[in-house]
Amino acid sequence: MKQINIAIVGLGFGAEFIPIYQRHPHANMYAICQRTESKLNAVGDEFGIDVRYTSYDELLADPKVDAVHINSPIPNHAEQTLKALRAGKHVACTVPMATSVEDCMEIVKVCQETGLKYMMMETVVYAREFLFVKELYEKGELGKVQFLKASHQQDMEGWPDYWPGLPPMHYATHCVGPVAGLLRLEAEYVSCFGSGTISEDLVKIHNSPFAVESAHIKFKDSDLSAYVYRSLFDTARQYRESFEVYGSKKSFEWPLIEGEHPVIHTAKKPEPEIPERVETPDYAHLLPEEIQSFTGRGVYDAGEKAHLSFVQGGGHGGSHPHLAHEFISALIEDRDPFPNAAQSANWTSVGILAHESAMQGGKIIQVPDFKNP
Repeated sequence: MKQINIAIVGLGFGAEFIPIYQRHPHANMYAICQRTESKLNAVGDEFGIDVRYTSYDELLADPKVDAVHINSPIPNHAEQTLKALRAGKHVACTVPMATSVEDCMEIVKVCQETGLKYMMMETVVYAREFLFVKELYEKGELGKVQFLKASHQQDMEGWPDYWPGLPPMHYATHCVGPVAGLLRLEAEYVSCFGSGTISEDLVKIHNSPFAVESAHIKFKDSDLSAYVYRSLFDTARQYRESFEVYGSKKSFEWPLIEGEHPVIHTAKKPEPEIPERVETPDYAHLLPEEIQSFTGRGVYDAGEKAHLSFVQGGGHGGSHPHLAHEFISALIEDRDPFPNAAQSANWTSVGILAHESAMQGGKIIQVPDFKNP
């Protein structure tokens, strides 16, 4: 049975994926990499991983590594991705792909030149809610999709390093991904408005004043557009990654409060009967039996190990085993993963360019053609 030697880079959030790869029938959880040696050894000892690196360059020089899964801080994503691709390794990388459109383009070009695979590990497009709506769409139950909408609101106060003052749309893939990903649409241009202000001490870090950024996305070769909005600071809201789809037959709306059930609206019923709360099923059956249990639990389910993104994000909708399985399957089957490099670049660049638009009063900005860089 063919197996892929995986190396995980960054062991905060990254440790979530170690037991998934260890149990996946086509993966060998080969190596881990972390700059802090004490943490590297603690994680390596806990999961029984012998091959350990404090140097990323030394890891990339290891010929046994087939693919790297990058979970480092956002500012490092593009540099580490490009280094890995140029070292002949396939890449999975946590969101976003990069912090500039130019770096997104460069990653796409290197993938085309080398034939190596890249996958941005966007949790929302493998969350149970997205998989549920995708199933409704594919069965024809939504009818013609007419509009898509998504949000990602989060209080980032107290988060470390690069987060304070970050422009909201610079971390937009959790809401851009589902509106583009459901029908596999390509964003063509974007217009975004900023609203409100954050505190002066935060504004000066990135020269980004807005409390909320809201954008309209026009999709290429489609009659559809989408609306997405983001907030990170000084805006009262429980954590929410919402995704809503309006169809001619049925529409899906995210609950307002975490823990409530979403709502399906069905056309042509008596008005009081149109809305109905539904329970989103789990989609573990789509996975190899060995990793099905990870849709309902993770390394960080409880106690002091709880990683803030996992706790606030409600476990990311059970997406982690689906992400790992898609990446491994793409390598085994020699096909592009979803999202591939061009799709990941499109989704990431929408957010980057949306912030540019907001800084220019809502100016329409074209998204580059990443399929033909």
